[in-house]
Amino acid sequence: MISGMLLGDRIRLRRPERDDLPRFRDWLNDPVVRRHLALVHPMGLAHEEQWLEDQLRLEPAAQAYVIEARREPAEWASIGVVGFHALDWRNRSVECGLFIGERAVWDAGYGTDTMRTLARFAFRELNLNRIFLKVYEDNERAIRCYQKVGFQIEGRLRQDCYQDGRYLDTVVMGLLRDEFPG
Repeated sequence: MISGMLLGDRIRLRRPERDDLPRFRDWLNDPVVRRHLALVHPMGLAHEEQWLEDQLRLEPAAQAYVIEARREPAEWASIGVVGFHALDWRNRSVECGLFIGERAVWDAGYGTDTMRTLARFAFRELNLNRIFLKVYEDNERAIRCYQKVGFQIEGRLRQDCYQDGRYLDTVVMGLLRDEFPG
């Protein structure tokens, strides 16, 4: 961690600022991006402002990060958001969530680098033992990403999500500290 940022191989994670919110709103209003998120309704700027205020009330370990990818040697561009939810200090466990909102960089490995960076921080700096996440069964891109990092499928919440006139399973995936190669 350098100057409040978490550094990956090709990404860096930093805290969100107010000037990020219009970009977040645009991403979350893109139906293709929103399809695999637990969001049904479009978001307005006021919703994003409330989200940021809520983030600032959380303990630091539970606050979200903006994912930035290196474009030029000295230039970084925001591409998504990642963070922890349901932090359980007693059991050393946390749920995480990730979305890459910038569709132009999908399938470029940024999600994998982000998850490795976040897992490394969780295990080495926060002394957590388990990270888990939930992903819809039809989000094959995300499932592959998580498996590359070492996440294993732990179970399914059958017909947990209603989308496009059908029910989808939610896949629960987890990663333990002693399974993490990074």
